Amino acid sequence: MAQLITVDDPADPRLHDYTNLTDVALRRRREPAEGLFIAEGEKVIRRAGNAGYGMRSMMLTPKWVDTMADLIDELTCPVYVVSPELAESVTGYHVHRGALASMARNPLPTPAELLESAGSRGTPRRVALFEDMVDHANLGAAFRNAAALGVDAVLLTPRCADPLYRRSVKVSMGTVFAVPYARLESWPHDADTLRAHGFELAALCLSDDSVDLDELAARRPEKLALMLGTEGDGLSPAALAAADVHVRIPMEAGVDSLNVAAASAVAFYATRP
Repeated sequence: MAQLITVDDPADPRLHDYTNLTDVALRRRREPAEGLFIAEGEKVIRRAGNAGYGMRSMMLTPKWVDTMADLIDELTCPVYVVSPELAESVTGYHVHRGALASMARNPLPTPAELLESAGSRGTPRRVALFEDMVDHANLGAAFRNAAALGVDAVLLTPRCADPLYRRSVKVSMGTVFAVPYARLESWPHDADTLRAHGFELAALCLSDDSVDLDELAARRPEKLALMLGTEGDGLSPAALAAADVHVRIPMEAGVDSLNVAAASAVAFYATRP
């Protein structure tokens, strides 16, 4: 059973992992560099543990101790019990769910290893490729869509946001842990890696030569990589040039496009096996 430790000083160095969680730039530097990420809320914490992420520590307000008792019984890391006021002072925001855990990151596979792996659904045959998606909420929502709609894996370009950043994890309700992912190193040159593994690259865009999503879905490619771009600008010209086919979601009522997370859900549903 983990040791329950009451902490009443917001400057206590044992709470270092939880400090200044609202500072996005700081978290982007600290969390990957220090090999940690923050899981918030009971469901997310449990899903992180079930996905094989090790826990460094947990910080709870008193009313959550009983709720997390079964998990605490299994832990060997410290569990810090703090008042709601102290939790807010440490993190910089009101901790609505009253439960935070500092989790250890696992090493990421290379893109080639990911595409060759045999996960719960076998070797990946349908993957999502997110180019420069920098909004953590959109990324978390897109991962949730991928998990719910049976996408086998996700590839991220170098400038994509961190899927294990607290807001991404929270918006995804912990489903970022359910979809294997890797980060590309040299995009769009890495398109060759996908082709070498038999994937057709389909770019979601508004180009004049694009085909309707229904047409792509009807062809049922054996292996398909669905490419979605950054918020606002969409896929870069280089990414569009690297694609094998351009695909559009038909729109009505004068609407020309959807939010990228919404577009991902439509594309993932339409192309499901």
